[in-house]
Amino acid sequence: MSRVRDMVWPSRMAEEEWAEVSQDIPAKDEPFINKFLSGREALIAQEKQQRSDHAFRQSLSPLAKEACSIVDRIRQEEQRTIWTSEFEDILAQKAGANVYPGMMFSFAKERMEKTKLWQIIRKMPKGALLHAHMDAMVDFDYLFEVLLSEPGMHIHCMTSLSTPAAREGAPIKFRYCKSEQGSGGSIWSSDYKPDTPILLSKAVESFPDGGKAGFLSWLKDRCTITNIESIEHHHGVDAVWRKFSSVFTILNTIIFYEPIFRKFMRRMMQQLLADGVKWVDLRLAFTFFYYAEGQDTPEPSYERMFKVFGEEIEKFKASEEGKEFWGCRMIWTGIRVLDTRKIVEDMDQCIFIKQLYPELVSGYDLVGQEDAGRPLKDLLPELFWFKKQCAQEGIDIPFFFHAGECLGDGSDTDQNLFDAVLLGTRRIGHGFSLYKHPLLIDMVKEKRILVESCPISNEVLRLCASVMSHPLPALLARGVSCSLCNDDPAILGQDTAGMTHDFWQALQGWDNLGLAGLASLAENSVRWAAFEDQNAAEWLEGVKQATLGNGVRAERMKQWSVEWEQFCLWIVTEHGDDADSLKKLMAETSMDIQD
Repeated sequence: MSRVRDMVWPSRMAEEEWAEVSQDIPAKDEPFINKFLSGREALIAQEKQQRSDHAFRQSLSPLAKEACSIVDRIRQEEQRTIWTSEFEDILAQKAGANVYPGMMFSFAKERMEKTKLWQIIRKMPKGALLHAHMDAMVDFDYLFEVLLSEPGMHIHCMTSLSTPAAREGAPIKFRYCKSEQGSGGSIWSSDYKPDTPILLSKAVESFPDGGKAGFLSWLKDRCTITNIESIEHHHGVDAVWRKFSSVFTILNTIIFYEPIFRKFMRRMMQQLLADGVKWVDLRLAFTFFYYAEGQDTPEPSYERMFKVFGEEIEKFKASEEGKEFWGCRMIWTGIRVLDTRKIVEDMDQCIFIKQLYPELVSGYDLVGQEDAGRPLKDLLPELFWFKKQCAQEGIDIPFFFHAGECLGDGSDTDQNLFDAVLLGTRRIGHGFSLYKHPLLIDMVKEKRILVESCPISNEVLRLCASVMSHPLPALLARGVSCSLCNDDPAILGQDTAGMTHDFWQALQGWDNLGLAGLASLAENSVRWAAFEDQNAAEWLEGVKQATLGNGVRAERMKQWSVEWEQFCLWIVTEHGDDADSLKKLMAETSMDIQD
């Protein structure tokens, strides 16, 4: 000891000294080292027993285990050969991106879509999408072409769009007009008469920067959180939310003209089913006007919209391409920033539509930026009024609250989690800050509340820098039931209604997840989907019973389980080493029989 203390850094040992000291360093296979490592492995295994996906992993078939091993090998290989700076391309260098597994979505998207892992996850049966805002579900390349091809569509704005600054931020709107409008001058010139509808085809042709191609590029930029906007964390969450909120104002004037709405619905369901999603619980804030085909006067209520909504769902399910689609329902969403009268009027509309179309309305929520809106504790009078009115009308509209979509700890926004749980929410939207609350985590587990997690959304809206710093792994490790969701895919840059991007990011970003963990999240989505009306006791019993129950939930969980095994067989057949995979399957099957 004295010799080490007397050493003067950075002097090095002489060879003779090193030879003497090295004799005292234990070998890696010393019994006490092996004992330490055994204890270490036992401790890790003990912790993994608390994970929410532990039971699912324990029930994996030999086929599924082999499929998971194959995907692990592919993931590791792609980390070595694709997600490393050694293979960084010139485009990534220009963007300032350091390539690594789980890197920022906006930089990773193009590269991930070319990988073998992407091809595999694209085919995965993903079950149900539980957190998706309807007006941000269809890819804009398709939607805007539909907009431009629809006769009678006009564009208008409260100000001229003659300058780049105006085109960047002015609140543009679209609408159908029975007869051609446009006496107010070009919308791109300073002599435009404010709020005058201009025939869209003429406005597109005269767009000052590139005609139709320039117009489409400009409109897409207005309706998307761009790569730069998503990574400018120094501007804070509020700045990106201002852009995010402005997009819905534009989209709501496009989507809810009936001919466009019907095409929108079909495209959404086509994309979901192609991505392995068979059910979707949609959310929609009813702050828009709905127009019937050929009408430029809005409908007095949302009755016709829901009629068309139901028609398009049934039409798609009855078609050859949509015969495997289970369907969708609507979680009615109010806007949390509004005053009491507007929120109550909106709640009244929700009850009215629920009475007319009970099979289409599945629940109630409040949306909008949590930090900027009223917290749930401030909305208690309205929420209790809503529950009382539902009881008087003999209907049950359960809560599916957004909560904890924030960076706070102890703020009103963060504490929305407490109110959501106390108010009996069946699921929590986002729950980003839940990991900070150990007692609430225990309550969420006890009450069997599922967290609808949206990793890419949380990243693009600046709650975390990348999937690597997302809190979902912490919730899974604590045994919280979760599902993966895409939230607002068209706006956030996914360019599709499907969920493969979020599934891929989670699989590539988190070592503890793997294909089995990903499958557990997919199974959860079916287990917690709002397939039918159930009171609180029936809902809880259905979630507990899972495949052992007798209702729609149990049947669809069984269907998903069959699809999961078929998917695993495809992985082993297409991506496994035939000889090694076969030997391993035979060995594991033999062991299962002996056990």
